[in-house]
Amino acid sequence: MYLSGTGPVRPDGTVVTGKVGRDLDLDAAREAARLTGLQILAMLTAELGSLHRVRRVVEVFGMVNAAPGFTQAPQVIDGCSELLIEVLGDAGWGARSAIGVAELPVGIAVEIEAVVQVAPAASDDRTSGTLDR
Repeated sequence: MYLSGTGPVRPDGTVVTGKVGRDLDLDAAREAARLTGLQILAMLTAELGSLHRVRRVVEVFGMVNAAPGFTQAPQVIDGCSELLIEVLGDAGWGARSAIGVAELPVGIAVEIEAVVQVAPAASDDRTSGTLDR
């Protein structure tokens, strides 16, 4: 399953905005990445009905709205990666890339995409060539 970029949404529905290294320090940015990880888990749950079908995180790609000179994008995105491992166990380990960018949509602090391997739904009949829905 390919999950398009999502950002850090707080429980009250507001988003974390700002330039990391200017408006947010590393700890606040890691928390923004963790919130984004919660969004990823929520998208997976909504689509799959449960996280039990997640076989493994294949890849996480994170973009950090970085102030000039901020070079710790990988440490920021670790906030998401660590959450995925915490929730999914060994299945949460995956390749991770992170870059700093000049701007992100509506000024969000981080945006993260993911690729996740999922097990077929119990109603999938792959042997007969048909798919029950």
